[in-house]
Amino acid sequence: MRYTSAAIETLIEEFSKLPGIGRKTAQRLTMYILQQPPSSAGRLAGALIDIKEKVIRCSVCQNVTDRDADPCYICCGTGRDRSIICVVESPVDVLAFEKTGHYKGQYHVLHGLISPLDGIGPDDIRLRELLIRFDNPHHEDIPVKEVVLALSPTVEGETTSLYISRQLKPYGIVVTKIARGIPVGAELEFIDEATLSRAMEGRFAV
Repeated sequence: MRYTSAAIETLIEEFSKLPGIGRKTAQRLTMYILQQPPSSAGRLAGALIDIKEKVIRCSVCQNVTDRDADPCYICCGTGRDRSIICVVESPVDVLAFEKTGHYKGQYHVLHGLISPLDGIGPDDIRLRELLIRFDNPHHEDIPVKEVVLALSPTVEGETTSLYISRQLKPYGIVVTKIARGIPVGAELEFIDEATLSRAMEGRFAV
């Protein structure tokens, strides 16, 4: 269905660009917003602007954080085990592990995975920033003893895990991977909290 209102059509098209949002869902979202008071639409618009203007990547772990909270609250949080770093693909994976309430270490977010078929190499994700945490002895106030590779069990995830484990070998750090409680080909953000917790607890050396 096409609308005579250019504003409605534009919003539908923009919603349709979001992951997992088809045109019918985009139409429903647009109609919902159209029925809301102007103040509600204003808050939504303001939130969209804020997320682009105020959210940055943490200078330590590369997770998302507010511009005035760098390093992020996890990197600065008391009670976190600074001797262990969990490497994940995206900020969504950090949220997944935090929801379990079991993991209390640090994180490093790669913002992608190595995928030669897609032209994505080691320099295209946040691997250099991970190695900086070991190259600079003063970067981490407590020595890191273990790096947990918590990447999705896909071809890209396995390729990235292998590359990272080879890069970390000279540092003499224990490198582990989360256990195989996660189906092959699945993405971490869609795994339930109990399975994630068991996968973390059952991690093994690589």
